[in-house]
Amino acid sequence: MDSTLANIDRANILVVDDTPENLRLLAGILSEKGYKVRPVPNGKLALSAAQKMPPDIVLLDIMMPEMDGYEVCKQLKDSEITKDIPVIFISAINDVMDKVKAFGVGGVDFITKPFQVEEVLARIETHLKICSLQQILQEKNQDLATAIQELQATQEHLIQSEKMAALGQLIAGIAHEINTPLGIIGSSIDNIANFWDDNLPKMPQFFQEISEESKGYFLSLLYRSTNQTNLFTSREKRKFKQQLIIDLTAESVQTPDEIADTLVDMEIYDNIEQLLPFFKLPDWEVVFNTAYQFASFKKSISLIQRATVKSGKVVFALKSYAHFDNKQEKVPANLHDGIDTVLTLYQNQLKHGIEVVKDYGNIPQIICYPDDLNQVWTNLIHNALQAMDYKGVLTLETQQQEANIILKFTDNGKGIPPEVIPKIFQPFFTTKSAGEGSGLGLDIVRKIVKKHEGTIDVESVPGQTTFTVSLPIY
Repeated sequence: MDSTLANIDRANILVVDDTPENLRLLAGILSEKGYKVRPVPNGKLALSAAQKMPPDIVLLDIMMPEMDGYEVCKQLKDSEITKDIPVIFISAINDVMDKVKAFGVGGVDFITKPFQVEEVLARIETHLKICSLQQILQEKNQDLATAIQELQATQEHLIQSEKMAALGQLIAGIAHEINTPLGIIGSSIDNIANFWDDNLPKMPQFFQEISEESKGYFLSLLYRSTNQTNLFTSREKRKFKQQLIIDLTAESVQTPDEIADTLVDMEIYDNIEQLLPFFKLPDWEVVFNTAYQFASFKKSISLIQRATVKSGKVVFALKSYAHFDNKQEKVPANLHDGIDTVLTLYQNQLKHGIEVVKDYGNIPQIICYPDDLNQVWTNLIHNALQAMDYKGVLTLETQQQEANIILKFTDNGKGIPPEVIPKIFQPFFTTKSAGEGSGLGLDIVRKIVKKHEGTIDVESVPGQTTFTVSLPIY
């Protein structure tokens, strides 16, 4: 084994945490494993210690007085002496944007408290090995270029893994959006299988025994039940049922409640006059029940089709969002597709109180970094939902103005105070409670938009806040 790798167990680790118990715990665990540990209780002492004797790795808490972990990491990365030292954030906060903020200021990893000892040790060892391999590879000649590429691939894999971990806030909603259609598909397949087993052998005898008049009503029932295009609420269906009962009772039809129930289930709601003579035929009951079975069969097929489309959209959106482009080259992209991807992932949060109004214009594709812009749409939509407490109207507008695409994200929340607006794009500025906001979301948005040579502006009054993004087409 190379001597550099052999020295990993004696690596110098700087541990920064303002809680004495945490310092003692981490120092004890790492010392037992042979690491040289320097525990430091605050950010200023950490910067001083790192400058005097640069450590091999830094374990850094976030929530500390005077100077939080984000600022400590930023200053470490701004210094020529400490810029290459890997920083692992270890914190009790677990918000998606807090993790985004941690990686945005230069962190290489994020461990959530309470932590597993094995996880901490494994991640430290992994990053120390990566650093050691980097040092070895830098000393080798060009023949080791392949090994360097493999190392870069490993680093990209780690970054991508953390990006997936940051999706944790959305996973419950995404799982629900997939499990619901899967449940519908399973139930519908059972209905189809039961129909096939119970009814198919009886069909020849059924058509031989019923009258020609009943055959006509049978076909009419099937046609009306399978060609209903309107969607009605449960409340509307209850009103239809009540009216059907009244009409059936007026004609002295037996069991009007049961018949009305079945008709509504078959999505036959009106023009009952055409069917009233049918319910007085001697074989009406067997014909009606068989028509209901056929209608249920067709309905099961339609439910499978809709559920498949819905789950497919969620899977495609998740795949698109999680895609990692390590080449970082500009490519043509449809901005509407990116916005819709984010909306699909947020569907579970949207459907319980948010009305989404899309006013999409006829815009061309633009040359851009699609993954980066998806992060812009994510931040702007997430901020809008929070501003409305997940109840309100989110309006999305797009249009082309000469050589630019204009995109507007408007919410009807409480608005942004005038004195706050000049500060919202500043890094680390947030109006949210501790642990709820990173203060880097809009800073990230601004940098990505600037990277595209575009602009972002905000206008806000109580009940209407609009973020306007302008991007050049080329």
